[in-house]
Amino acid sequence: MREKPDTANSSKRAPIYVEILVRAPMERVWRLSQDTDLHPRWDLRFSRIVPLRHGDEGPVDFRYEFHLPLHSIHGTGTSLGHRHREDGQATSVLKFDTTDPLSPIGAGSGYWRYIPTPDGLRFITGYNYRPGMGRVGRILDSGVIRPVLGWATALSFDRLRLWAESDVDPGTARNRWFLDAGARAGSLLAAGLLLRRARTTSSKTVAVLGAAAALSSFTIPSHWTVPRARRCLRRAPDARAARAPSALAGLKTSEERGSGTRRMEKDEHGLDL
Repeated sequence: MREKPDTANSSKRAPIYVEILVRAPMERVWRLSQDTDLHPRWDLRFSRIVPLRHGDEGPVDFRYEFHLPLHSIHGTGTSLGHRHREDGQATSVLKFDTTDPLSPIGAGSGYWRYIPTPDGLRFITGYNYRPGMGRVGRILDSGVIRPVLGWATALSFDRLRLWAESDVDPGTARNRWFLDAGARAGSLLAAGLLLRRARTTSSKTVAVLGAAAALSSFTIPSHWTVPRARRCLRRAPDARAARAPSALAGLKTSEERGSGTRRMEKDEHGLDL
């Protein structure tokens, strides 16, 4: 028998919250975040999203993939979006699950809020999950897995912002992040070598150069096209933003609806997903 989600345990863990201000129209942000072909391009948490069933104004069942160097994690989920609200806001809720024993995330749920303001669109997510990988996952979740997921979500949100506001392709933003990180790491390495040499030679000039290299790695600002997780809020500024939409409580997965889309399927290569 398949293990049931430990909802009591997951509810005790702090949900992940990320918010960013996007100066772009609601229509554009909605499309970039809801289109299953576009979504994986900016979101580090997904490598591929495949719709399985799309109801008229109803839930969307999907399969997701996350590709690691030696393994690909597969899971399924159900989402439901609401675009037309009297207050001008939009929401999207989802539930997800996986049977992959190597996935650090088990069953969970979350939401997105799109809140128009005079300064731009507040794009918000909040989600929680039951840790995967058994006992090891439960031990690592609070100190390692959850912080990394929060950082990856925030970095992804800034990639979306750059795409929506300035049409900076997410792939370009990713490459510039790696170049920026590499340059800073190189400066730190050079600083360490220079300071070590300064100690052996007692050279003040080399010591100053080493200190300058170390300082530059922390103080030189990144180019505006380099995504940064720190541009996001990681704590909800108000109670409403942190509260899940009421639609989440009533959202039923395909298994709960008895639609049968949770059955094991074969992909185009004949692999069980």
